[in-house]
Amino acid sequence: MKITFDKEADAVYIEISEEEFKTNKKMDNETIIDLDKNDKIIGIELLNVSKRMSKNFLSDIRVQNLVFPDESS
Repeated sequence: MKITFDKEADAVYIEISEEEFKTNKKMDNETIIDLDKNDKIIGIELLNVSKRMSKNFLSDIRVQNLVFPDESS
C-alpha cells in the first residue's frame, strides 16, 4: 500500500494494489474508487483534502490491527 499527497491538486491517493486499472466509481464529488478488471478496489482518491482533513493528517497515519487472511483456505 502506498499513500501519496499531491499538494497542487490538493488530493491524496491511496494505492492498495498495483493491478491494472479498468474503471472507477465516483462515491461523491470528492471521493473516487479505482477498480481492476475483477472490480476489486486498487485505489482510493480523496479530493480537496485540505478542507476535509486536519493539517497533520499525513503525520497522523498509523497502521493497526492488520489481519491477513489465510490464503490457503
